[in-house]
Amino acid sequence: MHIAEGYLPPAHAVAWTVAAAPFVAHGVRALTREVRANPESTLLLGASGAFTFVLSALKIPSVTGSCSHPTGTGLGAILFRPPIMAVLGTITLLFQALLLAHGGLTTLGANAFSMAIAGPWAGFATYWLLRRFGAPLMVSVFFGAFVADLSTYCVTSVQLALAFPDPGSGFAGALAKFGGIFAVTQIPLAVSEGLLTVLVMRLLTQSSKGDLLRLGVLSAKPAKNSKEAVAR
Repeated sequence: MHIAEGYLPPAHAVAWTVAAAPFVAHGVRALTREVRANPESTLLLGASGAFTFVLSALKIPSVTGSCSHPTGTGLGAILFRPPIMAVLGTITLLFQALLLAHGGLTTLGANAFSMAIAGPWAGFATYWLLRRFGAPLMVSVFFGAFVADLSTYCVTSVQLALAFPDPGSGFAGALAKFGGIFAVTQIPLAVSEGLLTVLVMRLLTQSSKGDLLRLGVLSAKPAKNSKEAVAR
């Protein structure tokens, strides 16, 4: 998913950096407020960032000859909301560009917009809507992580189609091509990430229940029935 260093035209690289900057700046303020108000969140914040770093550093060959990987941003978006995930995701992308040659500095803005901004917002919106309409926690977590992963690749496909329109069919043809390479082949990985995120969330409900209650992921109210109790 990470767009490689120097791959985007300079104007596109600058435009995506400008588009991502306000979200990251807002996220820095949100992260600062969270750490000051709740210093005990530091460990869980670090774990969320590490989860994103490890999963998004994986390079798995896809059937189209490209490489895909999970993103790991759904967990942090559910726990701390998308603004904070914008910062954690951007830091992850920066370190991967510098240490792993995965992505790049000139494409950092574009990669941050797709993986650290669009993905977390889409995933959190899915999670929030499902919870609002009464879906069990783990079902909501699964689909939140699934959508966060898949939407990242959809946005990347749009970014590449805008930068490299097809000579014959223009943007639409390029979007179909890049979408087939990235978005379609990402579905199995998105499912896998959803299941892994559910597993991690189940572990957190046992080891960090107090933090999840404070963050609003778990409800302090007793479950209304046995089915809800199992879901939580």
